[in-house]
Amino acid sequence: MSSTISNTQLKALEESLLNTSGNIPLHDRFRSLFTLKSLKNEDSIRIISKGFQDSSALLKHELAYCLGQIKSPSALPVLECVLRNPSEDSMVRHEAAEAMGAISATKSIPILEEYLSDPDRSVRETCEIAIARIEWDKTEEGAKTEEVMKDEDYIPLYTSIDPAPATSGLLAGAPKPEEISQSKIDELREQLLDGKRPLFERYRAMFALRNIGSPAAVDALAAGFSDDSALFKHEIAFVFGQLLSPHSVPCLLQVLQNGTESDMVRHEAAEALGGIATPEVLPYLKEWVAREDSPVVVRESCQVALDMWEYENSGEFQYANGLENASTPISVV
Repeated sequence: MSSTISNTQLKALEESLLNTSGNIPLHDRFRSLFTLKSLKNEDSIRIISKGFQDSSALLKHELAYCLGQIKSPSALPVLECVLRNPSEDSMVRHEAAEAMGAISATKSIPILEEYLSDPDRSVRETCEIAIARIEWDKTEEGAKTEEVMKDEDYIPLYTSIDPAPATSGLLAGAPKPEEISQSKIDELREQLLDGKRPLFERYRAMFALRNIGSPAAVDALAAGFSDDSALFKHEIAFVFGQLLSPHSVPCLLQVLQNGTESDMVRHEAAEALGGIATPEVLPYLKEWVAREDSPVVVRESCQVALDMWEYENSGEFQYANGLENASTPISVV
């Protein structure tokens, strides 16, 4: 949703996100970021774009994600700059490419194609998926899906712009999870785990399983953590963060605790656990914030996850920051 706020409130959000005072905790900066994302206007894009000068790869990764979710072509120049920067963290570059796919401008395809042979696997795989997403949006199936989603009677369970659409017929909320047979879940699991298929097709199965959301679907998704692609596994962890199913907690904890796992996968597992916010996850999040051997992105993700855990258990109205006096509440969920 979008909303109008005062210049004073907007300035407060900018100062918080960019940490102009030098003493704003990272989790408060995240709250400001998601508030800015919810505004979905040129001011929010301008402010978010300034954040790429920060030293935190985690924050910059989230900046790119939010620009993609705003879905404005005016964000493309900064995202292209991030993707083209070889000195930038690969986790940030991958998210910039994914955001370009979410914005879905045909003019982005040649730029993404330049990085299909990037030295970093997560970057080149993301560019592959982003190109497929843009091309799919222009197909007949893509047009029909957009029509369904615009129908006033369609109520999505998830409002995110995903890297790939769910397998045909499995939009969130239609059909209902209880109407999905085990054989269909098994079929989607097979598609998800088939390394010979294009990643875009495997992602479609992933988001279809998310939309089903049953324990059996969670188990099918969890099987994907055996894959050798960090990008693929990080997306599964992200999906679990959307599902918020306690059934996924054991496998997410296993990922977080695995010191040989990619940081980008562990970071998504930490944030998913913070969102699920069951009592047993709290000591693990605290542990990885405190541990001296915790990688920076894992430590920072657990710091943010702790704030999410506290929010989920607090009864607060919204996960936002800097708009205490706003006349119109802004939801960032």
